[in-house]
Amino acid sequence: MADDTDRRWAAQIACERRLSGTPPLTPRQRLEAFSAGGFDLDERPDWYGDGAVRRLEERVAELLGKADAAVFPSGTMAQQVALHCWASRSGNRAVAMHPMQHLQRHEREAFTVLSGLQPVWLTREPRQPTPEEVAGLDEPFGTLMVELPLRDPGYLLPTFDELSGMVTAARERGAYVHFDGARLWESTPYLGQDLAGVAALADSVYVSFYKTLQGLSGAALAGSSEFVAQARAWRHRYGGNVFSQWPAVFTALHGLDTILPRLGGYVAYAREVAKVLGELPGARVHPDPPHTHQFQLWLPHPARVLNEAALKLAERDKAWFAYGWQDRPPTGLSMVEVTVGEPAMSLSPSEVTEMAAAFLSLVRELSSV
Repeated sequence: MADDTDRRWAAQIACERRLSGTPPLTPRQRLEAFSAGGFDLDERPDWYGDGAVRRLEERVAELLGKADAAVFPSGTMAQQVALHCWASRSGNRAVAMHPMQHLQRHEREAFTVLSGLQPVWLTREPRQPTPEEVAGLDEPFGTLMVELPLRDPGYLLPTFDELSGMVTAARERGAYVHFDGARLWESTPYLGQDLAGVAALADSVYVSFYKTLQGLSGAALAGSSEFVAQARAWRHRYGGNVFSQWPAVFTALHGLDTILPRLGGYVAYAREVAKVLGELPGARVHPDPPHTHQFQLWLPHPARVLNEAALKLAERDKAWFAYGWQDRPPTGLSMVEVTVGEPAMSLSPSEVTEMAAAFLSLVRELSSV
């Protein structure tokens, strides 16, 4: 994909309608949101984890039903620390997981290179593992790690019974359980449990602040008081004991206040949007219906044409459809991830149909050139 960052930025901020994602914010808009969110900009800033940082940790712990939580500057660091802690307690550095998890595919193997951990694969199929695969794994492991949802093959979730079965199987093998819950916030409707009900299954849970909640950055680890105390020690060793974090913390708190309560509506409407998009010529939606407010859309056109059509539609009609298409050989299809957020909630199904038709018209024009 060509580097068209400036063009995409200009097109997005000019759009008046948006199907996928949320519009980017300038630094000024971020600062203005602090005041609009009711934050006290005259209070003493946090120093090494007190003040607003501690308020955020307490809020996350309460939401997840855990004794404590620790804020981290990144999820990459948070999960390495969690897995290191469980490996030191179990005496086994093997982590049972899926090879399509974020930890393996998008972090430059940091957990093996820096932490000396070793993955063992539960399955290579593009789906969540099963309880039987956890119980029948032919190697011992110290920790079971489950990504909720499993993003790369389509934001896939197990059922709550399947998740409970995986956890039970791991415990019967003497392993600890860690949830990669970067997007746990939007997983509760499908699982049929609140956040605390899901988190209760695991010994530790990681959540992200910048993905669904649209914070500047940051993450948290939640678990027992003893676990979080050990995690804080390793956070310091990894260089994550940041002097002051109030901008990221304020945006995380703002997301908990304003976005978290609306996620159930996003998930419900994503199913309606997916139904409309699935009727496009040659289209595939995966999963169908979506498990969260994010899903994959596949179309039989080259990615370069689809991306150019998306930008031209934004520039011409001030309408943002979906961008980031990727070719998926040898299927002859291209795939994009669709995120139904607050902007999409103002679009009726007929308006989604209209926007999709305009997009495909541009695709046909570009394909004929």
